[in-house]
Amino acid sequence: MDLMNLSGDELWRWLRGTRWKPPKAAKADQERRETYVFALEQAEQMFRAAATVGPAAQPLLLFYGLSQAGRAVMATAPVTGDEWRLVGHGISQDPKTFAGPLAEIAVTTSREGSRGSFVRLSKALDSPLWQDSAVPLGTLWDCLPENRLSPLNAVTDERRTPLGLDERTLSGGQHPLASVDIWDFPPWVASAGSVEALKAYMKAFPGSEGFDYLWRGSSEAKEPDFSLDLDGWGGLPMHWRVPPGSDGSFEDRRTLIRAMTRPYGRSRYLVPAVGSNAKSVHPLMTWWAVLHTLSMLARYEPAQWSKHIHVDSSQQAVPLESLLEKALSTMPILLAYTLDELSGGELTSR
Repeated sequence: MDLMNLSGDELWRWLRGTRWKPPKAAKADQERRETYVFALEQAEQMFRAAATVGPAAQPLLLFYGLSQAGRAVMATAPVTGDEWRLVGHGISQDPKTFAGPLAEIAVTTSREGSRGSFVRLSKALDSPLWQDSAVPLGTLWDCLPENRLSPLNAVTDERRTPLGLDERTLSGGQHPLASVDIWDFPPWVASAGSVEALKAYMKAFPGSEGFDYLWRGSSEAKEPDFSLDLDGWGGLPMHWRVPPGSDGSFEDRRTLIRAMTRPYGRSRYLVPAVGSNAKSVHPLMTWWAVLHTLSMLARYEPAQWSKHIHVDSSQQAVPLESLLEKALSTMPILLAYTLDELSGGELTSR
C-alpha cells in the first residue's frame, strides 16, 4: 500500500483497516492487541472531534488524541516485558513560564528509564530527551516544517528550521555521491550565498557533516549556487560521499540519506537538534511536546490561553490557529508512517 497519495479521511480508513490484523508485536499478545485496537479508535474519535471545535479547546482534544495514538504505536513496538505500557506524560513545563511569552515556555522531559509516555515512546523511536535543561517552546515549534513561515520568536540568524528533500530525486545506478536537492534555506543563508553562512547553518543538523554542494564562481570561493524563491527562501543541490567500502549503489545512497533525515508526511527532512543533543527529535515527539505544552496552557491557564488566541490582540493567534488545523491533516499520515516504521514495513507490504 502506497500511503503517499491518501487524503486524511483515507488514511484514517487505512488505519482502521489495520485493526483486524495488527502488526505482529501487537497480534502476539492479547492485551497489546486490545490496546492497539481501542487506542486507535479513541485517537480517531478525538481527532475528528477536534475538527468540530475552535482553538479554545482544540489543543486538549489533539494532544489526548495523540496520546492515545502513542499507546497504539507502543503496542506494536519491538520491546519486551511491560516496556510497551505508557504511564504518565513524561514531559512537563515550568509553570512560572506560562505567564511569559509563549515562545519562552520552558519544556523539560523526564529522565531516561522512567515510565513516562514521552520517555518510552522516544526510546522506541530513537529520539533523544532533554532532561538536564529546559528547551523553549519556540525552539520546538521551529522544528515542525509547518511553522517555517510563522515563528513565535522574532526572527534572527540563530533560528533553525527543517530542510526538506525528496529522496526520489536520487539517481539510479551507481555513483560515489548521494545527490539531492535541499530546500527551505532561510533568506539570510540563501541570499548571502556564502560558504560561511551555509556551514554555520548546517552545524545544527546532525549527520549532515561532510557535505558538498553545487557552487559557482572560482574554485577557491566555491559560492553556493542557491536558487531563490520569491520570498527569499532558497534551495541548493547538495552531495554526500558514500562511506568507504560502498559501491555507490542506489540502496547505499538512499541509506545514507535516510540516516541523516527524518520521514515527515510525503517528504524527508533534515531536522535541527535541540538543546545539547547530537540527534534530532522524531517528528512525532516534536508534535507531542508542542501539543502537550499548548494543552497544558489551555487546561490550567485558560485566561492566558484566551489571550494568545485572540486574533485582535495576539500576534501568535493566527499561527496557532494554523498549526492546530494542520495537526488534523498531519497526524494521520505521521501516525501511519510511524506504525509502519516500527513494524518494519509490515503494514504497507500487505
